Amino acid sequence: MNAALNDTQARGWHRDEPLSEHTSWRVGGPADLYCKPKSVAELRERLAELPAGMPVYWLGLGSNLLVRDGGIRGAVIATQGLPKDLERLEGSRVRAGAGLPCALLARQCVRWQVGPAAFFAGIPGTVGGALAMNAGAFGGETWTNVESVVTVDRGGELATRPRADFRVGYRTVEGPPGEWWYLGATWALAPDTETTAATIKALLAKRNATQPLGVPSCGSTFRNPPGDFAGRLIEAAGLKGATVGGAVVSPKHANFILNTGTATAADIEALIARVQAAVARHSGVSLELEVRVVGEAAHRRSR
Repeated sequence: MNAALNDTQARGWHRDEPLSEHTSWRVGGPADLYCKPKSVAELRERLAELPAGMPVYWLGLGSNLLVRDGGIRGAVIATQGLPKDLERLEGSRVRAGAGLPCALLARQCVRWQVGPAAFFAGIPGTVGGALAMNAGAFGGETWTNVESVVTVDRGGELATRPRADFRVGYRTVEGPPGEWWYLGATWALAPDTETTAATIKALLAKRNATQPLGVPSCGSTFRNPPGDFAGRLIEAAGLKGATVGGAVVSPKHANFILNTGTATAADIEALIARVQAAVARHSGVSLELEVRVVGEAAHRRSR
C-alpha cells in the first residue's frame, strides 16, 4: 500500500475492506481504504485526510456496481452511515440526503401525499446513486422534478447547484466540471392524493412477479435501447439461462445476471461480454451497460 496512506490508520478508515460484503452482486475485491462516515462533518474530515490525487469512489447500497476481483486502488466512501435526512419543505417540496434508501423516500412522499414519487420504491439504491445515474422505475426518473442538489467536492466544500447546471438523459447525468459528489437533492413535487401505500404494494408485486428474487444481482444489467427492451433482445438471442462460471442470465428476466453463489466478478464481466456480442450478432443492437464497472482484475492488482 502507498506509504502516503499510513496517516489514515486511526482516523475511521478500514484497510483492505472486502467490497463483496457491500455490493448486491456479492462479488468484488478489497478497497485500499474504506470508511462509513456518520455525519457530513466527518465526511469532510475524511476527504481532507486523503492524499492528493488518490481516486475516490462512492458507495450506496452497491446495487448498480460491479467491483472487479482485484478490488479498488483508492478510497471508498459509503454513504449509508450518513444521516437519513428527509424533510418536507413548504408546499410540496421535499429534500432528501444521499444516504437515504429510495424506497424510504417513496413511502414517506406517499404519506405526505406528494408526488410523483412512488416509482422510487422500485429503485434498489440510495438517493445519491439515483441522482448520479438518473435511476428510474415504473416509468418515473429521479431527475424529473429535481429543483436543486447539494454537492461536496474533493476539498470538502459544499455547494447548492440548480437543476439548470445539469444535462440529464436516460440513465445519464452530466454536471459542472470538477471532482464532486452528491449529498442530497430537493424535489419540487405536486399534491398527490391518489397514490397510496397500496399503490406501491401493487407496483412491487408486479415487479416481483417478473424479476428474480433471492439471488444476488445488480438489478437491470443493461440499458433499454430506444424503442425496445434489453431483456427481450437477450431472450431473442437465446441467452436465457446462459452461464459463465457461477454467473447466469436469469431464466425469469433476461436483463438480470445472477450470482448463483460461486460467481466471481470476472465470471459476471465475461457473461456481460458474451451477451453483448450475441445480441449484436442477432439483432444488430449494441447493448450499453446500466451497471458501473470499477476496479482492477485480480491478476493486475498491485501495491
